[in-house]
Amino acid sequence: MAPGSTAVYVYGIVPADVETEPHATGVGDPPSEVTVVRHGAIAALVSTLESDRPLGTPQDLTAHEKLLDGSAAVSPVLPLRFGAVMTDTEAVENELLEANEDEFRAALEELEGRVQFVIRGRYVEDVILRELLDENAQAAQLKDEIRGKPEDATRDARIALGELINNAIEAKRAEDTGKVVSELEKLEALVNQREPSHEEDAVHLAVLVESARRKELEETVRRLIADWDGRVELNLLGPMAAYDFVTKRAPEG
Repeated sequence: MAPGSTAVYVYGIVPADVETEPHATGVGDPPSEVTVVRHGAIAALVSTLESDRPLGTPQDLTAHEKLLDGSAAVSPVLPLRFGAVMTDTEAVENELLEANEDEFRAALEELEGRVQFVIRGRYVEDVILRELLDENAQAAQLKDEIRGKPEDATRDARIALGELINNAIEAKRAEDTGKVVSELEKLEALVNQREPSHEEDAVHLAVLVESARRKELEETVRRLIADWDGRVELNLLGPMAAYDFVTKRAPEG
């Protein structure tokens, strides 16, 4: 493709009756206006992009997610993976929408009336460490051996204590995550467990729940926050597009 020519960036798939917000913008510098390419009962949210412009800045990723999350608040949306670029709108209609029409329509029907949230919790370091030492006599003994002694003289004990603590936190994480999942099952939610992003993560879950049960979800999280007061810093993030459940890859354009 010649320098200075344009390509089409694709954000996600929506029902064909979706209209974009006036002057909604997406990736690019300056960002270009988001429009809709339709085919039958489905459509794609797109914007133009300089074909030789590299993608991947934090601003690009933020723009991608902001557009999809805003769309998910008002309509079912199938997110495409960040960086989906096709040659032109004709390719979007024929190679993406027409070629996957049945799959996309069925997936949108499954998402109707549902939205994703993320539940993320991190242990309060001092509190969880005290809890682990109270429960594990071997760890407490190693902690006493180390206290007040030079680091070089207690190297092996420090390594052993670190391993004990890491293993104990993994066990706590599994137990606490299971507690949250059992609460979410009462809401008939779909749950995907995310990998921990930090060694002191307590819970990291993606949840797909009926929009009508959002207040129940929020109340569930409030109860957990109260139960874990001072032990786990728990947050509910969303609503957002269903990245953890239906993210698709666009064909190469």
